[in-house]
Amino acid sequence: MTRHRDTSATPYRRLNEPHRLDLADPATLRQLWELQRAAYAVEAALIGFDGIPPLHETLQEFRGCTESFLGIADDTGLAGAVSWTRLDDGTLDICRLVVHPRAHRRGIATALLDRLDAIESADLTLVSTGTANHPALALYQRRGFTPTGKRQIAPGVTVTLLERRTDAPPNGLSVHKS
Repeated sequence: MTRHRDTSATPYRRLNEPHRLDLADPATLRQLWELQRAAYAVEAALIGFDGIPPLHETLQEFRGCTESFLGIADDTGLAGAVSWTRLDDGTLDICRLVVHPRAHRRGIATALLDRLDAIESADLTLVSTGTANHPALALYQRRGFTPTGKRQIAPGVTVTLLERRTDAPPNGLSVHKS
């Protein structure tokens, strides 16, 4: 287990390593569903739109999800998760990246994405997030993702589409090839 600084009244909370989540386990499914609802409520406030589909997904709908998941827990429970699918052409599509509000600014999203990069290499990785979700956009851009467009999801609300190719390293630093 590693320790990460926390900004709450408790100076540190233990984090475990990211691990695969089994949605067939009812307790895991419920924890993940509750985590997603808490995380997307924060994004809804950031982007000024509460119609984010996962925010309104029922437990039954979530149970039918075909995405793969990694999660990370702290002493309180599931603190973050990332999900993805592999498209027919080999592209990795990051579907959800959620961090519980109690665990913001502790490196959880970075740890999840680092682990995902380690276990699921791809020539092309796609992700999208609310255009007004500046913390998420900054995270993805630090990891080498570049915006490729925007899509309107409601009047005045857009999501930014991003991609990363293998020649762009995950930390966003340039690499000199010999």
